[in-house]
Amino acid sequence: MTDDAAGATPREHRSRAGRVWIIVAAIVVAVAVLLVITDVVVRGIAEQRVAEQIEAELPPGVEGEVDVSIGGFSVLAQYLAGSIDRVQLSAPELSVQGVPISVDVVATDLPPALDAPVGHITARLDADEAAINQLIEIPEVQGEVVLGDGIVGYSDTTRFLGIPIDYTVTARPIAAADRVLLEPVGVEVGAGGGAIDVSGLVDRITGGDPIPVCVAEHLPAGVEVAQIAVEPGTAAVTLEANGISLDEQSLATTGTCS
Repeated sequence: MTDDAAGATPREHRSRAGRVWIIVAAIVVAVAVLLVITDVVVRGIAEQRVAEQIEAELPPGVEGEVDVSIGGFSVLAQYLAGSIDRVQLSAPELSVQGVPISVDVVATDLPPALDAPVGHITARLDADEAAINQLIEIPEVQGEVVLGDGIVGYSDTTRFLGIPIDYTVTARPIAAADRVLLEPVGVEVGAGGGAIDVSGLVDRITGGDPIPVCVAEHLPAGVEVAQIAVEPGTAAVTLEANGISLDEQSLATTGTCS
């Protein structure tokens, strides 16, 4: 033991130990700050890369910019684990066959390279009345759809007792996986039926099966309609899917109604 060490007081020993711990703490803080900064940079790069890849793989007829937000504490840790916990995609001005639609998507358990199926996807599509009429056709109905408070209205013409009669139906839209069912809740017959008893026509329309409208043919295979909410002039459709891929071929392959 040196004379200096032997002559050091307990207070000096504590002072040196304190300086050591301060230095260690400063190093730890610096490393933590560096990791945070690195993670922020990597997150931004990853979000831009995912957005560009998804935009490049949109199916034909679909165009628009996609904003991407990656959730979770550390993007680096998620990349190393081979799965991104949560990714939110937003395309408020997406164009589908020239029709404007707002789309918000939340994907969980997403492969970083988008080279494997995604765990779960929930998407919300918002469209106005004009967009709905351009994209969706109701079987055997020639008139346009009118969106009301929780109901859908459409007009058509039929023959009843040999007489052509105009009528308007109000129906409740029901989400049914690959299609939307329009369940009639009311019928208004035009003036042409005023001279005859049309109660049989009304009973036939309101008492029949709901009209199925296939939407699977407009969506990537595996995507199903989970919910539909209608307000005057607009409709919001919630879609869900499990285990689908986000590559160009998968997105371009639409479903069918069984």
